Amino acid sequence: MKTPLIYKFLNDDELLRISNRIKDEERKTAGEICVSIKESRSFRQRKKSVKKLAEEEFFKLGIDKTRDKTGILIFFLLEARQFQILADSGIDTKVPEKTWDEIKDEMQSQFNEGKFSEGIIHGISRVGKILSEFFPVKPDDTNELSNKVVLE
Repeated sequence: MKTPLIYKFLNDDELLRISNRIKDEERKTAGEICVSIKESRSFRQRKKSVKKLAEEEFFKLGIDKTRDKTGILIFFLLEARQFQILADSGIDTKVPEKTWDEIKDEMQSQFNEGKFSEGIIHGISRVGKILSEFFPVKPDDTNELSNKVVLE
């Protein structure tokens, strides 16, 4: 049986650490952070860009349904060695797009050193810090989306 591609990048302990970091960061913000890792494009998706796939995943996971439109997706396409950070409209009105590009560059730098889990955790921490500045946790805040890493 073929080993899933994900295990060339992350083991189960690292996936758990990533989920725990999401949970820790969300304690400080009304925002919702999702990480989705897709191994490869399906035949039907073969011509779609990583950005387009991230947009589809964003809606599929219901990130657009958060109360204040404060969801953010960090999406990975392993076969292409590409990823995308996609923020909902509530975040986009306050945080410039270049912020996500800077975080992507920082993450990519870690990935280039073979530090995949560290890069993802760094990205989550940076996103969490920004979200907590603009969208502090509310007294009636609930965890609207799962903190588990979505694997496809």
